[in-house]
Amino acid sequence: MSSTTVEPNSVAPGPTQVAPQADGTGVPSYSLAPKVTAAGAVEGELLEVSMGPQHPSTHGVFRMDVVLDGERVVKLKPVFGYLHRNHEKIGENTTYLASMPYTDRLDYFCSMTNNWAYALAVEKLAGLQVPERAEYLRVILAELTRLQNHASLGGFLLQDMGAMGTPLMYAFREREKILDLFESLSGARMMCNYMRFGGCRCDLPPGWVEQAKKVVNDFPGFLDEFETLLNENEILMARTQGVGLLPRALAISASVTGPMLRASGVNYDLRKVDKYGIYDRFDFRVPLGEHGDVYDRYMIRILEMRESLKILQQALRDLPEGSIIDPKAKLRGFRPKLGEAYGRIEAPKGELGFYLISDGSPNPYRYRVRAPSFINLTILEDMCLGHIVADAVIILGSVDIVLGEVDR
Repeated sequence: MSSTTVEPNSVAPGPTQVAPQADGTGVPSYSLAPKVTAAGAVEGELLEVSMGPQHPSTHGVFRMDVVLDGERVVKLKPVFGYLHRNHEKIGENTTYLASMPYTDRLDYFCSMTNNWAYALAVEKLAGLQVPERAEYLRVILAELTRLQNHASLGGFLLQDMGAMGTPLMYAFREREKILDLFESLSGARMMCNYMRFGGCRCDLPPGWVEQAKKVVNDFPGFLDEFETLLNENEILMARTQGVGLLPRALAISASVTGPMLRASGVNYDLRKVDKYGIYDRFDFRVPLGEHGDVYDRYMIRILEMRESLKILQQALRDLPEGSIIDPKAKLRGFRPKLGEAYGRIEAPKGELGFYLISDGSPNPYRYRVRAPSFINLTILEDMCLGHIVADAVIILGSVDIVLGEVDR
């Protein structure tokens, strides 16, 4: 008589599905059927639940249609589209520059990196050269954005697990310091609208670099505090290790990018692959996971914050003087030559890309966004199959989505 060993926090797959394994085996079956006993009798029945909100940012704009066998997930469908604002169609009916503030409202946690990806695509179309000082400013602002995004994700993930208040408030305390820097530079805390084609909108105010250095120098103390509180916490480890496995092969075939992909052991970071901007000048590592579970996705973001601090220390130390925008850049009457371009960056959530086609007019002929939140969300069901419904909540939290970017 054979026996089946069930790891803690996992549920043995039933006859209607097979949970994906870390080695890529296990192909789920999406057919729904009640459990049948050895004698052929029907045992129990499936329950379909419209579930939400599960997360602080999914209030009314996202839900999961979950089919449950008891508490075990046998089918899951993410339902979104409630925050769709015609971003891409608006981009085709307004000037290139007028679309810049709209990019702030995609992933509204990361407006600086949204600006950079769009500016990069337009610069390829128009053949603009970004001055060295502006390149350094872009790197500094992008890595500060990565810090506040990953810190917030850690707080939200713990909130999803039931750790009410403390981790999230610790994270937001540090995020506020970075938003203070953004506000003093751009005039806005979240919708910064700071990048311009060929450079940046304005130079640094007096004292900004010193303030930024203080934030960067103090941040490791927060990370030490955060990791001491959480990394070896018994409840966090029990709820996240072995939960929400994303096999390497599935992550690649589904075009998953960012920390989720690297948590599955895939060494792919556009800062190293494309070396866009001036990232080839900086010494930093790309952390990789081994298992591809929720714990790995949490730890990858912690480790990436450590690497971002290294980049920031180098960039703030080497920041040169000089112009912040290409003198050939035209803000009014801007008409790039005929052609197409795709600009992409390693945003905090993954590969953020803008595809533009120019017909020589003031507006793009075609405007398309490759949003990492949207693409990373497509494998939510694969990660949740076989887990209990409480695990589905933290698996979603580990994806790190913002609905403004999912729906656009």
